[in-house]
Amino acid sequence: MYKFEKLNKAYSHLAINGRLKSCNEDFRVDEIMPVSPSGEGEHLWLLIEKNGENTDWVAKALARHISVKPMAVSYAGLKDRHAVTTQWFSIHLPGMPDPDLSVFESGQIKILKSVRHDRKLKLGTLSGNQFGIVIRDLTQINESLEERLLKIKKTGVPNYFGEQRFGREMSNLSNAEKLFAGKMKRIKKHQRGLYLSSARSWIFNCVLSERIKQNNWNQYVPGDVFMLDGKSACFPDDQSEDTIDRINNMEIHPTGPLWGDGDSMAKSECLEIENIIAQDHMSLATGLANARMKQERRSLRLKVNNLEWEFVDSNNLHLKFDLVSGTFATMVIREIIS
Repeated sequence: MYKFEKLNKAYSHLAINGRLKSCNEDFRVDEIMPVSPSGEGEHLWLLIEKNGENTDWVAKALARHISVKPMAVSYAGLKDRHAVTTQWFSIHLPGMPDPDLSVFESGQIKILKSVRHDRKLKLGTLSGNQFGIVIRDLTQINESLEERLLKIKKTGVPNYFGEQRFGREMSNLSNAEKLFAGKMKRIKKHQRGLYLSSARSWIFNCVLSERIKQNNWNQYVPGDVFMLDGKSACFPDDQSEDTIDRINNMEIHPTGPLWGDGDSMAKSECLEIENIIAQDHMSLATGLANARMKQERRSLRLKVNNLEWEFVDSNNLHLKFDLVSGTFATMVIREIIS
């Protein structure tokens, strides 16, 4: 029922294949933080490089090593396990000295920085991530591929939620349906949040796919709701004369719904598109509203910042780019290779 590969792509098919994540080192992620630790306070911030390790596992391992409760360790965001990533963790250590972390390090975990701060690192604090990705064994390198990269640099890609949001074989969505149907009596808070998030992510993806089909995912539609590039605040279509120019200049982006309870900010043609998609997924839409999830918006378009590329050894593509937090590098790759 739920097939990610059926979601429309924005750009024409290039019929170019390649290998992604041949090894962890081929997918590097480095956090971009909006704040710097002050050097003083009861929270110890650690910049950790991990290779092939899950973020939550590292957090729990830190708690065990230091003998603190798991809730004393926090991080800004989850990072891909099958990658080399650098990210900050914070540990609440009121009145306690810095622990000896030398034996915590391993071939998979390195502590790059250790500094005190007066505040806890909260989920979502990061402003973005920097990616270094290698796509190996491309079946061909031609002018079309170069043109595609230039196109993405100029106009961005669809801001889909990536496949990892939906679990193995999209199981989070089937679990969401069971949750909404009252077939899950006992469920952990974390799991419930995961299923709710997956449900509203899927409705958003389907709205975006429909707008790609209509060739207006990155264009003005009457009744649209817009978001400033890199920001989360939204504003409705006010029929300003410069709206289309601002969209074309990547200053603002059309948005899609993160479904929930309450009235949508969208109107007119935009709202009609979204309601049709919601009707197609009524069990998810109704379940989200009944769960009192708040109506929110997400940009339909993802700007790929500082995109650079290099072809190495005749058939390997090395990419570097930055993305705002909450977005997926794999959705950039999806518009490059099959």
